[in-house]
Amino acid sequence: MKPATRILALPLLSLCLSLSYLGPRIAAQEPPLHTASPTELGCVKVLLAQERAWNEGDLDKFAKAYKNSPETLFLSREINRGYAGLVDSYHKDYPNRAAMGTLTFSDLEVHPLDEHFAVALGKYHLERNKKAGGNADGIFSLVMEKTPEGWRIVVDHTT
Repeated sequence: MKPATRILALPLLSLCLSLSYLGPRIAAQEPPLHTASPTELGCVKVLLAQERAWNEGDLDKFAKAYKNSPETLFLSREINRGYAGLVDSYHKDYPNRAAMGTLTFSDLEVHPLDEHFAVALGKYHLERNKKAGGNADGIFSLVMEKTPEGWRIVVDHTT
């Protein structure tokens, strides 16, 4: 190898090694931000209002995110059918402020299906003391419908 080639080979080899080390790290970065659609914004707005109502201790306001219909479904430990049953179940399971704790939603995703329906996914964390039931974490998937009153949950599957 000529001396001039050796001088160029060392920096080139160094660059290749650097890129082979950094390449996977660059590829693993978060996807670029995107502009949320009106559907995504509308659904997330409902969920954030729900989180706020819960943390204010207002279960009835929290429940307004659901469509007031006998067809509304809530799937958790059991299947609750209808808005009235859902509201009763929340009041039974969370009889006081301590049992409610503090709710935080995270990793929210909204996937529009068409102009009237969307699926929302996310995680929840319920912070409360041991005596009130301890902390709880889980995931949820929601089918949301655009109604004359705005976006409403028609199917809630929470684990």
